[in-house]
Amino acid sequence: MKIAKLLTVFAMTSILFTSCVAIIEDDDFVVVPEVTLGELLISYDLWYVNINETQGNGEVPFLQRAFTVTFDNDYTMYANNNLVGIGNRGNGLGIDVGSYDTFGKFIEIDHDVDGLWRLEVFQRGDNRIEIYDRTSNTSYYLTGYQKYNFDYDFVFYDNIQYFLQEYNTWEKTFVSEEGALNDFDAENFLAFLADGNGDTFLSSTDASGTPIRNIQYDYEGIYEVFDIAGENKVKTLTLDYDFLGNDYFELYVINDNTIELYHPDSETIYEFKGRGYTQFLKQESKKGTTSKKRKKTINKTMKVKVRRDKKVS
Repeated sequence: MKIAKLLTVFAMTSILFTSCVAIIEDDDFVVVPEVTLGELLISYDLWYVNINETQGNGEVPFLQRAFTVTFDNDYTMYANNNLVGIGNRGNGLGIDVGSYDTFGKFIEIDHDVDGLWRLEVFQRGDNRIEIYDRTSNTSYYLTGYQKYNFDYDFVFYDNIQYFLQEYNTWEKTFVSEEGALNDFDAENFLAFLADGNGDTFLSSTDASGTPIRNIQYDYEGIYEVFDIAGENKVKTLTLDYDFLGNDYFELYVINDNTIELYHPDSETIYEFKGRGYTQFLKQESKKGTTSKKRKKTINKTMKVKVRRDKKVS
Protein backbone atom coordinates (compact mmCIF):
# COMPACT_ATOMS: atom_id res chain seq x y z
CA MET A 1 0.00 0.00 0.00
CA LYS A 2 1.36 3.41 -0.96
CA ILE A 3 2.20 5.77 1.87
CA ALA A 4 -0.11 8.38 0.37
CA LYS A 5 -3.03 5.99 0.86
CA LEU A 6 -2.60 6.22 4.62
CA LEU A 7 -3.96 9.78 4.57
CA THR A 8 -7.29 10.07 6.31
CA VAL A 9 -10.54 10.42 4.41
CA PHE A 10 -11.00 13.83 5.99
CA ALA A 11 -7.74 15.06 4.50
CA MET A 12 -8.71 13.56 1.18
CA THR A 13 -12.08 15.27 0.85
CA SER A 14 -11.45 18.75 2.20
CA ILE A 15 -8.62 21.21 2.34
CA LEU A 16 -7.81 23.29 5.39
CA PHE A 17 -5.03 25.16 3.56
CA THR A 18 -2.49 24.39 6.28
CA SER A 19 0.26 21.87 5.45
CA CYS A 20 -0.05 19.24 2.71
CA VAL A 21 -3.30 18.00 1.16
CA ALA A 22 -4.47 15.10 -0.95
CA ILE A 23 -6.70 14.57 -3.95
CA ILE A 24 -7.81 11.46 -5.84
CA GLU A 25 -6.14 10.59 -9.13
CA ASP A 26 -6.85 7.20 -10.72
CA ASP A 27 -8.00 5.72 -7.40
CA ASP A 28 -4.76 6.81 -5.65
CA PHE A 29 -4.30 9.53 -3.09
CA VAL A 30 -1.83 12.10 -4.38
CA VAL A 31 -0.11 14.58 -2.06
CA VAL A 32 -0.04 18.10 -3.48
CA PRO A 33 2.07 21.00 -2.20
CA GLU A 34 0.66 23.39 0.34
CA VAL A 35 -0.98 26.55 -0.98
CA THR A 36 -3.10 29.12 0.76
CA LEU A 37 -6.66 29.71 -0.39
CA GLY A 38 -5.64 33.09 -1.77
CA GLU A 39 -2.81 31.53 -3.78
CA LEU A 40 -5.13 28.87 -5.14
CA LEU A 41 -7.79 31.34 -6.27
CA ILE A 42 -5.36 33.59 -8.17
CA SER A 43 -3.54 30.65 -9.76
CA TYR A 44 -6.19 30.50 -12.52
CA ASP A 45 -7.39 33.37 -14.71
CA LEU A 46 -11.00 32.21 -14.70
CA TRP A 47 -13.19 29.87 -12.69
CA TYR A 48 -16.05 28.41 -14.73
CA VAL A 49 -19.25 28.01 -12.73
CA ASN A 50 -20.65 24.56 -13.54
CA ILE A 51 -24.26 25.51 -12.83
CA ASN A 52 -25.62 22.03 -13.58
CA GLU A 53 -23.53 20.60 -10.74
CA THR A 54 -24.92 22.95 -8.10
CA GLN A 55 -26.22 21.18 -5.01
CA GLY A 56 -28.81 22.56 -2.60
CA ASN A 57 -32.07 24.45 -2.86
CA GLY A 58 -30.74 27.92 -2.08
CA GLU A 59 -28.52 30.22 -4.09
CA VAL A 60 -25.69 32.71 -3.96
CA PRO A 61 -27.06 35.34 -6.37
CA PHE A 62 -23.80 36.47 -7.96
CA LEU A 63 -22.66 32.87 -8.55
CA GLN A 64 -26.09 31.94 -9.92
CA ARG A 65 -25.72 34.69 -12.55
CA ALA A 66 -22.08 34.22 -13.49
CA PHE A 67 -20.61 32.06 -16.25
CA THR A 68 -17.11 32.72 -14.91
CA VAL A 69 -15.58 34.50 -11.92
CA THR A 70 -12.05 35.76 -11.43
CA PHE A 71 -10.20 36.52 -8.19
CA ASP A 72 -7.50 39.01 -9.11
CA ASN A 73 -4.35 39.41 -7.04
CA ASP A 74 -5.40 42.96 -6.11
CA TYR A 75 -8.43 41.50 -4.26
CA THR A 76 -10.85 42.52 -7.03
CA MET A 77 -13.52 40.07 -8.16
CA TYR A 78 -14.55 39.96 -11.83
CA ALA A 79 -17.38 38.08 -13.51
CA ASN A 80 -18.67 37.24 -16.97
CA ASN A 81 -22.41 37.61 -16.38
CA ASN A 82 -23.22 38.09 -20.07
CA LEU A 83 -22.56 36.07 -23.21
CA VAL A 84 -22.54 39.20 -25.35
CA GLY A 85 -18.88 40.19 -25.51
CA ILE A 86 -17.62 37.16 -23.59
CA GLY A 87 -13.92 36.69 -24.27
CA ASN A 88 -13.47 40.37 -25.11
CA ARG A 89 -14.96 42.34 -22.25
CA GLY A 90 -12.46 43.09 -19.51
CA ASN A 91 -9.67 41.31 -21.40
CA GLY A 92 -11.72 38.11 -21.12
CA LEU A 93 -12.40 38.42 -17.39
CA GLY A 94 -15.68 40.34 -17.62
CA ILE A 95 -16.58 43.24 -15.36
CA ASP A 96 -15.55 44.36 -11.86
CA VAL A 97 -18.32 43.15 -9.51
CA GLY A 98 -16.75 43.64 -6.08
CA SER A 99 -13.85 42.83 -3.77
CA TYR A 100 -12.80 39.81 -1.74
CA ASP A 101 -10.43 38.59 0.96
CA THR A 102 -9.54 35.16 2.32
CA PHE A 103 -9.29 33.89 5.90
CA GLY A 104 -8.07 30.30 6.22
CA LYS A 105 -10.56 28.25 4.22
CA PHE A 106 -13.12 31.08 4.02
CA ILE A 107 -13.58 33.72 1.34
CA GLU A 108 -15.35 36.96 2.18
CA ILE A 109 -16.88 38.66 -0.84
CA ASP A 110 -18.21 42.22 -0.80
CA HIS A 111 -20.37 42.23 -3.93
CA ASP A 112 -21.34 45.59 -5.43
CA VAL A 113 -25.02 44.63 -5.51
CA ASP A 114 -25.53 41.56 -3.32
CA GLY A 115 -23.50 42.78 -0.36
CA LEU A 116 -21.23 40.86 2.02
CA TRP A 117 -20.96 37.06 1.84
CA ARG A 118 -18.75 34.70 3.86
CA LEU A 119 -18.36 31.39 2.04
CA GLU A 120 -16.36 28.22 2.66
CA VAL A 121 -14.03 26.85 -0.01
CA PHE A 122 -12.91 23.24 -0.49
CA GLN A 123 -10.43 22.03 -3.09
CA ARG A 124 -11.90 19.08 -4.99
CA GLY A 125 -9.12 18.58 -7.52
CA ASP A 126 -6.07 20.25 -8.96
CA ASN A 127 -8.19 22.93 -10.68
CA ARG A 128 -11.57 22.32 -9.10
CA ILE A 129 -13.14 23.93 -6.03
CA GLU A 130 -16.42 23.80 -4.15
CA ILE A 131 -17.81 27.07 -2.77
CA TYR A 132 -20.24 26.34 0.05
CA ASP A 133 -22.81 28.68 1.57
CA ARG A 134 -23.69 27.47 5.07
CA THR A 135 -26.74 29.70 5.37
CA SER A 136 -28.57 28.13 2.42
CA ASN A 137 -26.72 24.77 2.50
CA THR A 138 -25.82 25.24 -1.17
CA SER A 139 -22.62 24.27 -3.03
CA TYR A 140 -21.28 25.59 -6.32
CA TYR A 141 -18.54 23.74 -8.23
CA LEU A 142 -15.99 25.75 -10.20
CA THR A 143 -13.25 24.67 -12.59
CA GLY A 144 -10.12 26.79 -13.06
CA TYR A 145 -8.71 27.73 -16.48
CA GLN A 146 -6.09 30.02 -17.93
CA LYS A 147 -7.40 32.39 -20.58
CA TYR A 148 -5.34 30.79 -23.33
CA ASN A 149 -7.01 27.39 -22.89
CA PHE A 150 -10.52 28.49 -21.96
CA ASP A 151 -13.11 27.70 -24.65
CA TYR A 152 -15.26 30.84 -24.76
CA ASP A 153 -17.09 29.54 -27.84
CA PHE A 154 -18.16 26.39 -26.01
CA VAL A 155 -19.57 28.43 -23.12
CA PHE A 156 -21.39 30.69 -25.58
CA TYR A 157 -23.07 27.95 -27.59
CA ASP A 158 -23.71 25.70 -24.60
CA ASN A 159 -25.68 28.52 -22.95
CA ILE A 160 -27.16 30.16 -26.04
CA GLN A 161 -30.65 30.51 -24.55
CA TYR A 162 -29.21 33.15 -22.20
CA PHE A 163 -27.73 35.03 -25.16
CA LEU A 164 -31.24 35.33 -26.61
CA GLN A 165 -32.41 36.84 -23.32
CA GLU A 166 -29.71 39.52 -23.15
CA TYR A 167 -31.59 41.84 -25.50
CA ASN A 168 -34.98 43.34 -24.73
CA THR A 169 -36.13 42.42 -28.21
CA TRP A 170 -34.90 41.11 -31.56
CA GLU A 171 -35.95 43.04 -34.66
CA LYS A 172 -36.23 41.36 -38.06
CA THR A 173 -33.93 43.14 -40.50
CA PHE A 174 -33.77 40.74 -43.45
CA VAL A 175 -35.90 38.15 -45.23
CA SER A 176 -34.52 36.15 -48.14
CA GLU A 177 -36.21 36.39 -51.53
CA GLU A 178 -35.99 32.62 -51.74
CA GLY A 179 -38.51 30.65 -49.77
CA ALA A 180 -42.23 29.99 -49.77
CA LEU A 181 -44.63 32.47 -48.20
CA ASN A 182 -45.60 31.54 -44.64
CA ASP A 183 -47.23 33.10 -41.58
CA PHE A 184 -43.91 33.83 -39.84
CA ASP A 185 -43.12 36.40 -42.56
CA ALA A 186 -45.35 38.88 -40.72
CA GLU A 187 -43.50 38.63 -37.37
CA ASN A 188 -41.12 41.58 -36.98
CA PHE A 189 -40.09 41.38 -33.30
CA LEU A 190 -39.20 38.51 -30.97
CA ALA A 191 -38.50 38.77 -27.22
CA PHE A 192 -37.10 35.82 -25.26
CA LEU A 193 -37.88 35.75 -21.55
CA ALA A 194 -37.04 33.53 -18.60
CA ASP A 195 -40.13 33.91 -16.44
CA GLY A 196 -39.39 31.25 -13.83
CA ASN A 197 -42.04 28.87 -15.17
CA GLY A 198 -40.34 27.99 -18.44
CA ASP A 199 -38.88 29.90 -21.35
CA THR A 200 -41.43 32.25 -22.89
CA PHE A 201 -41.21 34.19 -26.13
CA LEU A 202 -43.28 37.15 -27.29
CA SER A 203 -43.75 38.22 -30.90
CA SER A 204 -45.12 41.27 -32.63
CA THR A 205 -46.14 42.30 -36.13
CA ASP A 206 -45.49 46.00 -35.40
CA ALA A 207 -43.66 47.90 -38.12
CA SER A 208 -39.88 47.71 -38.22
CA GLY A 209 -38.27 50.63 -36.42
CA THR A 210 -40.95 50.82 -33.70
CA PRO A 211 -39.36 52.11 -30.45
CA ILE A 212 -38.92 49.31 -27.90
CA ARG A 213 -41.25 50.94 -25.38
CA ASN A 214 -44.04 51.13 -28.00
CA ILE A 215 -43.91 47.55 -29.25
CA GLN A 216 -47.21 45.73 -28.74
CA TYR A 217 -46.63 41.98 -28.45
CA ASP A 218 -49.65 40.13 -29.79
CA TYR A 219 -48.51 36.54 -29.29
CA GLU A 220 -47.02 34.62 -26.37
CA GLY A 221 -45.71 31.05 -26.46
CA ILE A 222 -42.99 28.71 -25.25
CA TYR A 223 -39.61 28.39 -26.94
CA GLU A 224 -36.89 25.77 -26.61
CA VAL A 225 -33.32 25.44 -27.87
CA PHE A 226 -32.08 22.02 -29.01
CA ASP A 227 -28.67 20.61 -29.88
CA ILE A 228 -28.05 18.88 -33.21
CA ALA A 229 -25.90 15.76 -33.07
CA GLY A 230 -22.45 16.42 -34.57
CA GLU A 231 -22.98 20.20 -34.82
CA ASN A 232 -21.23 22.54 -32.39
CA LYS A 233 -22.31 25.92 -33.71
CA VAL A 234 -25.79 25.27 -35.04
CA LYS A 235 -28.83 24.88 -32.81
CA THR A 236 -32.50 24.41 -33.49
CA LEU A 237 -35.10 26.74 -32.05
CA THR A 238 -38.76 25.82 -31.65
CA LEU A 239 -41.33 28.58 -31.32
CA ASP A 240 -44.68 27.31 -30.11
CA TYR A 241 -46.91 29.12 -32.60
CA ASP A 242 -50.39 27.70 -33.02
CA PHE A 243 -50.22 28.35 -36.75
CA LEU A 244 -46.76 26.77 -37.21
CA GLY A 245 -47.54 23.57 -35.32
CA ASN A 246 -44.40 21.59 -34.48
CA ASP A 247 -42.20 23.58 -36.83
CA TYR A 248 -38.64 24.66 -36.00
CA PHE A 249 -35.84 26.94 -37.15
CA GLU A 250 -32.12 26.39 -37.51
CA LEU A 251 -30.42 28.99 -35.29
CA TYR A 252 -27.13 30.58 -36.33
CA VAL A 253 -25.22 33.36 -34.58
CA ILE A 254 -23.73 35.92 -36.98
CA ASN A 255 -22.19 38.15 -34.30
CA ASP A 256 -22.89 39.47 -30.80
CA ASN A 257 -26.11 41.17 -31.83
CA THR A 258 -27.27 39.35 -34.96
CA ILE A 259 -28.88 35.93 -35.36
CA GLU A 260 -30.17 34.05 -38.37
CA LEU A 261 -33.22 31.81 -38.35
CA TYR A 262 -33.56 29.38 -41.23
CA HIS A 263 -37.01 27.85 -41.69
CA PRO A 264 -36.50 24.44 -43.33
CA ASP A 265 -40.12 23.90 -44.35
CA SER A 266 -40.36 27.13 -46.36
CA GLU A 267 -36.58 27.41 -47.02
CA THR A 268 -36.72 31.05 -45.90
CA ILE A 269 -33.84 32.85 -44.15
CA TYR A 270 -34.62 35.51 -41.54
CA GLU A 271 -32.10 37.82 -39.88
CA PHE A 272 -32.77 39.51 -36.52
CA LYS A 273 -30.74 42.14 -34.67
CA GLY A 274 -30.81 42.58 -30.91
CA ARG A 275 -32.08 45.85 -29.45
CA GLY A 276 -31.90 47.02 -25.83
CA TYR A 277 -28.86 45.15 -24.51
CA THR A 278 -28.90 44.46 -20.76
CA GLN A 279 -25.61 44.16 -18.87
CA PHE A 280 -26.22 41.89 -15.90
CA LEU A 281 -24.25 43.41 -13.07
CA LYS A 282 -27.42 42.89 -11.10
CA GLN A 283 -30.67 41.06 -11.62
CA GLU A 284 -32.44 43.39 -13.99
CA SER A 285 -36.20 43.01 -14.34
CA LYS A 286 -37.96 43.16 -17.69
CA LYS A 287 -41.64 43.68 -18.19
CA GLY A 288 -43.39 40.35 -17.82
CA THR A 289 -40.39 38.48 -16.43
CA THR A 290 -38.52 37.92 -13.20
CA SER A 291 -34.86 38.79 -12.79
CA LYS A 292 -32.26 36.95 -14.83
CA LYS A 293 -30.48 33.99 -13.30
CA ARG A 294 -29.07 30.76 -14.60
CA LYS A 295 -30.74 27.44 -13.90
CA LYS A 296 -29.83 23.82 -14.41
CA THR A 297 -30.35 23.13 -18.11
CA ILE A 298 -29.28 20.32 -20.41
CA ASN A 299 -30.38 20.85 -24.00
CA LYS A 300 -32.24 18.02 -25.63
CA THR A 301 -30.93 16.75 -28.96
CA MET A 302 -33.14 17.07 -32.03
CA LYS A 303 -32.59 14.27 -34.52
CA VAL A 304 -32.51 16.32 -37.70
CA LYS A 305 -29.99 17.12 -40.39
CA VAL A 306 -28.86 20.68 -41.06
CA ARG A 307 -30.78 21.88 -44.09
CA ARG A 308 -29.24 25.33 -44.63
CA ASP A 309 -27.00 25.16 -47.72
CA LYS A 310 -24.52 27.80 -46.61
CA LYS A 311 -23.70 27.56 -42.91
CA VAL A 312 -22.74 30.62 -40.93
CA SER A 313 -19.30 30.39 -39.31
